[in-house]
Amino acid sequence: MCRNIRQLYNFEPSATSAEVEAAALQYVRKVSGTNKPSKANEEAFNEAVHEIAHITAHLLDSLVTTAPPKNRDEEAAKAKARAAVRYGAAG
Repeated sequence: MCRNIRQLYNFEPSATSAEVEAAALQYVRKVSGTNKPSKANEEAFNEAVHEIAHITAHLLDSLVTTAPPKNRDEEAAKAKARAAVRYGAAG
């Protein structure tokens, strides 16, 4: 999975539409192999981002869990700690 696409489900507060759109954009960039489409492909690229964002939002709204919501700050701290172990402390 692309490292820039983050888990969006089961957080408090819920994922925003901007976060869903950003994940969709990263997905389309990864699949298409381009960061910025040519003028000829721009419409198809943007339509794909919009459709994937819509479907992703629908998925997030439909999922059910009994697990308690995760705290964004705690999860970010865990990710930072994992990165420090993986890449070494910045210095």
